[in-house]
Amino acid sequence: MATPPRIAVLGAGSWGTALAILLARNGATVSLWARDAAQAATMQATRRNSRYLPDAALPDGLTVGGDLPAAVAGCDLVLIVTPSHAFAEVLDELAAHQPGPAGVAWATKGFDPVSGRFLHEVAAARLPAGTPLAVVTGPSFAREVAAGLPTAVTVHSDDPVFAERVAALLHCPHFRAYTGGDVVGAELGGAMKNVLAVATGVADGMQLGLNARAGLITRGLNEMLRLTAALGGQPVTIMGLAGVGDLVLTCTGDLSRNRRLGLALGRGVPLREAVAQIGQVVESVQTVNQVMTLARRHGVELPISEQVQRVLAEEITPAEGLRSLLAREMKPEYPETLLP
Repeated sequence: MATPPRIAVLGAGSWGTALAILLARNGATVSLWARDAAQAATMQATRRNSRYLPDAALPDGLTVGGDLPAAVAGCDLVLIVTPSHAFAEVLDELAAHQPGPAGVAWATKGFDPVSGRFLHEVAAARLPAGTPLAVVTGPSFAREVAAGLPTAVTVHSDDPVFAERVAALLHCPHFRAYTGGDVVGAELGGAMKNVLAVATGVADGMQLGLNARAGLITRGLNEMLRLTAALGGQPVTIMGLAGVGDLVLTCTGDLSRNRRLGLALGRGVPLREAVAQIGQVVESVQTVNQVMTLARRHGVELPISEQVQRVLAEEITPAEGLRSLLAREMKPEYPETLLP
């Protein structure tokens, strides 16, 4: 009988816990690391993540601990699932314990908030040369994955063999994992959809109707396509799970923290109060600045994302941002650069 793969999942929030549960159910031996040692001890004792996923029992093949070196020792794969602001710090801790040739993947979405770099750039700079790297992304709410509901994601890597290996560990009848080789497009889609979810949430909070929501999602997709093309990514990636799939889910599903932030702002709740009510990291608050920095550097106009940035910076109200969008001049739906 083959030895079960050993996987370390770093980050015991809702998404990290859900993926650890999935991998353990798939037969892997999983070590879930939590930075908070007290939280780790409680989870190990109660076999639950009572804060984030109280309804999901932890499988027998999953252990929880607060010792990172112990979690990663002898692993076949390290999967990082922390907020983007903690990603670089966790990489530094991981590099100190030599992850080796096994490879590192992440299901974190966003950018490094200090440097503004893509996460794959941060990983390549901090891990030993030659370490296989991959990003796991797509439309996936943690609660539904933990409940065993049907989900599809995609794994992108410059190393197709590693992408297939990561996808195989995740794949099962109710969790389909596809593969691709466009890391830039995959990461940009996963980051931008959070920004655009704020915009659709604001519109819904202001009760502007379903037409407005559909228009914002579609024009938001246009923004994702244009910036991806400017950065050298593949527009086809944005038309798949990493782009339109994640965009639709995050813009329409009320489990999305970024959509809930937009809903609150649209109803007139102040930003700090809205974030406090959500009680978890809302990636769009930081991500929007990195998106707009990239857009301005490459001369790409992103009117929806720009208004979201101004609203989150509290320069304008959501109503003023809407008026600015509606006052824009008439133009072709797609620029010539995106047409065949």
